[in-house]
Amino acid sequence: MEEEKKNRDANNLDLQTILNESEKQTDFPEVPLDEFTPPTYGEWKEACIALLKGAPFEKKMYTKTYEGITFEPMYTRAGTEDILPKDSFPGMESFLRGARPNGYIKAPWGIAQVCDETLPKENNELLRHEVDKGSTIYNIRLDRATLLNRDVRKADEVGDEGCSITTLQDMYDVLHGLELEKYPLYLYAGASALPVLSLVIAARKAAGKSVQQLSGYIGANPLEELLRDGKSYASLSKLYDEMASCALWAAENAPQLRTVMVRSDVFSRGGANDVQETAYTLGMAVGYLRALLERGLGIQEAAGQIFFGFSMGANFFLQIAKLRAVRPLWSQVVKAFGGDEEAQRMHVHARPALFFKTLYDPYVNMLRNTTELFSGVVGGVDSYENEPFDEPVRKGDEFSRRIARNVQIILQEEFGMLKPIDPAGGSWAVESLTKQMKEKIWSEFQIIESKGGILKALEEGYPQAKIAGVLASRFKNAEFRKEHIVGNNMYPNMTEKLLDTRSEDTAALKKQRMDEVAAYLADIDETFKQETLEILRKAPKTFAAAPAIAAAKAGATIAELRGALSAEDQAVETITPILPHRWSERFEALRKVTEDYRDRTGDNVKIFLANMGPIPQHKARAEFSTSFLQVGAFEVQLNNGFKSIEDAVTAAAVSGADAAVICSTDATYPTIVPELAPKLKKVLPQASIYLAGAAPKDLEPVYKEAGVDDFISVRANCYQILQFLQKKKGMIA
Repeated sequence: MEEEKKNRDANNLDLQTILNESEKQTDFPEVPLDEFTPPTYGEWKEACIALLKGAPFEKKMYTKTYEGITFEPMYTRAGTEDILPKDSFPGMESFLRGARPNGYIKAPWGIAQVCDETLPKENNELLRHEVDKGSTIYNIRLDRATLLNRDVRKADEVGDEGCSITTLQDMYDVLHGLELEKYPLYLYAGASALPVLSLVIAARKAAGKSVQQLSGYIGANPLEELLRDGKSYASLSKLYDEMASCALWAAENAPQLRTVMVRSDVFSRGGANDVQETAYTLGMAVGYLRALLERGLGIQEAAGQIFFGFSMGANFFLQIAKLRAVRPLWSQVVKAFGGDEEAQRMHVHARPALFFKTLYDPYVNMLRNTTELFSGVVGGVDSYENEPFDEPVRKGDEFSRRIARNVQIILQEEFGMLKPIDPAGGSWAVESLTKQMKEKIWSEFQIIESKGGILKALEEGYPQAKIAGVLASRFKNAEFRKEHIVGNNMYPNMTEKLLDTRSEDTAALKKQRMDEVAAYLADIDETFKQETLEILRKAPKTFAAAPAIAAAKAGATIAELRGALSAEDQAVETITPILPHRWSERFEALRKVTEDYRDRTGDNVKIFLANMGPIPQHKARAEFSTSFLQVGAFEVQLNNGFKSIEDAVTAAAVSGADAAVICSTDATYPTIVPELAPKLKKVLPQASIYLAGAAPKDLEPVYKEAGVDDFISVRANCYQILQFLQKKKGMIA
């Protein structure tokens, strides 16, 4: 609390300095611009229409988003005059312009590179290494067995997503030598923070260290875990009791440590748009607030326990607007509960959205991650976890972690991103988008509240259905290539080899972990341990933290702690889950089918390009068709064009092609296609015949009657055409 008071006093001093300086300078020199004639919006629009050469202005210059927001071609002051923050400073006005008046000038955003080595001692080495190289937060990722509070000796997977923790010794090994008085600890704990918190506190005390200055979070998010798996290992009522126990203990013993981590990952991974992701995350946070208040906490204590985690998506400006919009909304919520300005302050951790990362051409993920990081910083995150580019394939290595970490350091040290306090403030576009995002997030949040809160809405299946609708739209747009996924549905690299997954020897790791756990438990006083577990079983429901810590100190495993906590709990919830996806997954699976078939049989779908006429005549459509079909990793037979139909037919006859594509111009098609298509059908009787380009309505039946099966154009469903050819080849049933 003392540290928070110092920070608050420093922020207030900075704000007063800013206000004083602004009062001193009121006269600014005039900058004459009379050498330019300012164009009107109408004049600019007319110039655009002329450049569009007949294409409709409204269709070409406006972009619709999944959030129901339309990007305008130009934003002007006249259109945003009423919403510009002319009379407010950063850190004011419900934190719209940032959570702190001094931005990142005195306290940069935290660099929280995640450490996910399976073995506790190896993860400890990685944590130290990351901080040595520039990280400013100890960020530990646990494996699923640990998050589910399972003993490693009975778990199916070990280290599948992170570090394996079963005993107090494991946690001691992970934390040994870390400067936790200096750097915050980030530890997402799953549905309940209590077992993990107990092991952390017991390990610190075993090392003779104080827990008073622990900062960061050891955070629970029971609704996310319920949505992820479709069921929980304990009832929500019980998990909320444990949440209250952690919150009460932390408020008294580690006031800078938060114990609730409201992450949006499950919504983002499901394909949610930014409005849905943010509104439903707010809904979860409000659900936790109510649960804590019902269990005796005050609003100051309850709000002070909550940390937020958001995924930064692919739409750059909407990510900035999302973060700027959610802060005043959270402030409004906490204020309605009676919380003061400090309680209304939102603490935001962010990471790149895994939904938008790809297996193929994975180095492009570096660029995706960088833009998402940049938008998070401009939007005002408190800390950021920049994932390695190979995240969809494997755990990061020294190279991929270094690149991820150094992007943050470069933004801080070389790009000057610590200097602008509110980089987006006053931007006509961003201010407009922020206003729209606030309104849409609040509207969706109110729908959740009208249904009785987030749990009732989830039981009804409302968020799941809404997100599924957006996911279907994303997949459809990817199929038609309205959304470009570089290296996947656009611009495939035909020479690419997938990254080595570097699969861990899980059997050997499990045996090592089992031996470590057995060695530790061999020295435990079993009688005393069982006595402490019995005390934990009988502990008052919201005061279980102290006896849980005592049981951990006595040697109880994470599974034994869970068993004692859930001893009388039978009412386990089930719910329709939100399954994880990535936007490129269907094209990746499509390409993998071709590659596996080719490796197995030595054969492939062969494409013959019937390029008619000189190169300038067919080049554009031949290149488009080649890229279109190589998305499926098909073998496209290239040529420089044929002077006559007879030449093309002769070449097609010896090609052995499974499909042929006629490539030329709209002007030549009426003459070429009626003669060429039937002849291609004759020499390639089993082949599909395609025409490159979208045929005019009046000519489409003419071309189809001649033998054209389909058209390859910007309007074509790329996924369906490629999958059809795979089925016809026998690659898939």
